[in-house]
Amino acid sequence: MPRRLEHILSLNDFERAARRHLPRPLFGYVASAAEDGSTARSSHEAFDHYAFLPRALVNVSGVSTETELFGRRYAYPFGIAPMGISALTAYRGDQVLAQAASDSGIPMIVSGTSLIPMEELSGAKGSDWFQAYLPGTPEEIDALLARVERAGFTNLVITVDYAVPPNPENHRRAGFSSPLRPSLRLAWDGLVRPKWLFGTFLKTLWHHGIPHFENNAATRGVPVLAKNVNRDFSGRRHLDWSTLNQVRTRWKGNLVVKGILHPDDARRAVSAGADGLIVSNHGGRQLDGTVAPLTMLPEVLEAVAGAVPVMIDGSFRRGSQVLKALSLGASFVFLGRPFNYAASIAGEAGVKKAVSLLGSEIERNMALLGVTGVEELTTGVLRRH
Repeated sequence: MPRRLEHILSLNDFERAARRHLPRPLFGYVASAAEDGSTARSSHEAFDHYAFLPRALVNVSGVSTETELFGRRYAYPFGIAPMGISALTAYRGDQVLAQAASDSGIPMIVSGTSLIPMEELSGAKGSDWFQAYLPGTPEEIDALLARVERAGFTNLVITVDYAVPPNPENHRRAGFSSPLRPSLRLAWDGLVRPKWLFGTFLKTLWHHGIPHFENNAATRGVPVLAKNVNRDFSGRRHLDWSTLNQVRTRWKGNLVVKGILHPDDARRAVSAGADGLIVSNHGGRQLDGTVAPLTMLPEVLEAVAGAVPVMIDGSFRRGSQVLKALSLGASFVFLGRPFNYAASIAGEAGVKKAVSLLGSEIERNMALLGVTGVEELTTGVLRRH
């Protein structure tokens, strides 16, 4: 195990280590929340609205954290959420995340804004989950879905809470842009982080050249570092529920809709043929002042009445927080930033340690609750403050 992991004792420790390791613009991009950060704070504070009610003298000599989702058995009830430009915060970051997740027995969702072609991220030692931001025309959507299918993914996640880009204010404060603009300040930000500079950026340039946005569409996108090139974020304002109907007609695998908060949207997604939902506010990165996913989870569950698995993401950092979501009825939990930080400071070993830390917390807390299996978690183990 790398020495830098010796003092990592929780997922929160990865963030502190990544702040010291990553250049200011990249850490700012990963950590960023929209505007004043009230959405992100609400997501975190929502966990404190619930307290555990443990049972005593329960035989917990055999606690199992295994969880079934879409007919597949996973080692833990959590997975890695989609995160853009991970190959810029860690060398071959998306491959690192996919490999570590596969080895650890959990799912990893490949991001549509990843910098490694999706074809290199699927397969037995990769991922079978892909997340897409839908392009603007039916023809472009069909072409992207055909590529995802050819690549071998079986679970398609459509993110629906990105009609327009969010306020870029905090990205600009951190010096981040997409693509990154070469400048003296950007060069200095890299020079003062030599481990990242040599272990990630220059190593990537030497072996693979300038990374590109590879998976937004059926064709390769723009480079991640460019002076006079802009990414095209237009063309999504007109997308509506008929677009999801088109995806359902074209896509034969499992279809998961991510970014659901309103119960009516949950019903419509299921009516359109969604096989699963992810209750999410995009990590607090979109509309500031938005309600927390955990707050809306009970209403979404009531709306779909068990028709499909309901998953959740949003500020999860502790096993106790995962257990609260599962006890409220979530089928699975996804986490993003902690695994990105883990990959940045220690590659695959970092991600595996993050999985182990969170998994151990879940197993330990289940035993302290007097619960021996994930399926035993119900609202009966919670009390609302």
